[in-house]
Amino acid sequence: MHLFPAIDLRSNQVVRLHQGDYGKQTTYGADPVEQAQAFAAAGASWLHVVDLDGARSGHMVHLDVIRRICKETKLKVEVGGGVRGEPQIDALLNAGVTRVILGTAALQRWQWFESLMGNPTYRGRLVLGLDAREGKLAVSGWEQTTDVAAIDIARKVSDWPLAAIVYTDIATDGTMQGPNIEATRQIAEATHTPIVASGGVGTLEHLRALRTLPIQGAIVGRALYEGAFTIDEAVKAIEG
Repeated sequence: MHLFPAIDLRSNQVVRLHQGDYGKQTTYGADPVEQAQAFAAAGASWLHVVDLDGARSGHMVHLDVIRRICKETKLKVEVGGGVRGEPQIDALLNAGVTRVILGTAALQRWQWFESLMGNPTYRGRLVLGLDAREGKLAVSGWEQTTDVAAIDIARKVSDWPLAAIVYTDIATDGTMQGPNIEATRQIAEATHTPIVASGGVGTLEHLRALRTLPIQGAIVGRALYEGAFTIDEAVKAIEG
């Protein structure tokens, strides 16, 4: 398993939202590149970046910041938020991003998303973002909830050449009260696609609990920013 420290970008600042609510924001820093460098120096190998402004507006806002993070660190970076078409995917890959997360665009334009699987450039480079509220998928920066079950989509893409699925339980996101272990287990067991879990991690015990699941990694944000544990402690807990 891998640790994915998270940087959520809004107005060029590092922030966190509580349960995806744009009205409940905590700002942790003004320089995302310095934050990424700090994660790398502390022992992280991956970085999870979300362009919150992009997710809400439907077009990427922070490409320049993301390009600098890729250039000025050796982190493997995955990015989501505002990616609605191939031009954005290509721009991110050309900026040095390791893999690109598609959420809203994939779910709302399913045939188009499926067609991307035939492009050899994208094989193993695309991640499907499944953000669920009580098991149902949410889109457009989590401001719209659908009737589609996350687990059904996970099953549907089981044999697709995706790099991973990032599964976020919105109810736990930003709470530090613990991840939804059972829902994550169900998603992981329903598909052959590697799962990266997101939402709720607040202690090292939470990370150790996730380590018992058949998943690729876990995304951690607020707990790192508020000093619940260090990157080094988290890496040891999750990667062994």
